[in-house]
Amino acid sequence: MYPSSCPVCFSAVQEDGFLCSECWIKTPFIERPYCERSGVPFEHDLGEGLISPGVMANPPVWTKARAVARYEDGPARQLVHRLKYGDRLELAGNMGAWMARAGADILPGAHALVPIPLHRRRLFSRRFNQAAALAAAVSKVCGVPTDPLAPARIKPTAPQVGLSRAQRADNVQGAFRAPDEARPRIVGRRIVLIDDVITSGATANACARALLRAGAEQVDLLVFARVVTNG
Repeated sequence: MYPSSCPVCFSAVQEDGFLCSECWIKTPFIERPYCERSGVPFEHDLGEGLISPGVMANPPVWTKARAVARYEDGPARQLVHRLKYGDRLELAGNMGAWMARAGADILPGAHALVPIPLHRRRLFSRRFNQAAALAAAVSKVCGVPTDPLAPARIKPTAPQVGLSRAQRADNVQGAFRAPDEARPRIVGRRIVLIDDVITSGATANACARALLRAGAEQVDLLVFARVVTNG
């Protein structure tokens, strides 16, 4: 009954959920060259297999991370905010399809997609977990099943916005645990964590650590957008 429109600027498009040409051009998609571990883009191609100085200084718990776009002012940030805070669940389909493309080198061989969980209090107030919506969309494209109950968020944490890297790590320390009934689905498995945004990586590290302690063979990370800083 209504014409299809761009989810960012609401101009007319041919199909629901697709960006218009102008917003597509403005979206800072992440392509190679980038750090093989963190997925942080490099300004220049310095050869295959390089990792960023930030990863060398502070190696993450997860093995590899991939992201669709930079999280900066523009379409990528607007899509994340409209999904997360605007209840625009229909956006998850195309966002997840882009994530499946960005994670083409980490999804093959994975046994499960695990959305980073919300604490039950935040889930009750928000009514849905945007990471779970994205995981379902990625699964639809790549065929890897989702397992939203593998880890549990056992500690309510303060919002990470405005915290330093060290404060973020302290805030989520001990926030996740793999329930005993989930361990048979974790032991010896390759797991890809799913989230909407990665900033410092503290939350993903804490969740990955819980999965590895429960016996996961490897944990990778796939997000829609990532904050890119120097290093």
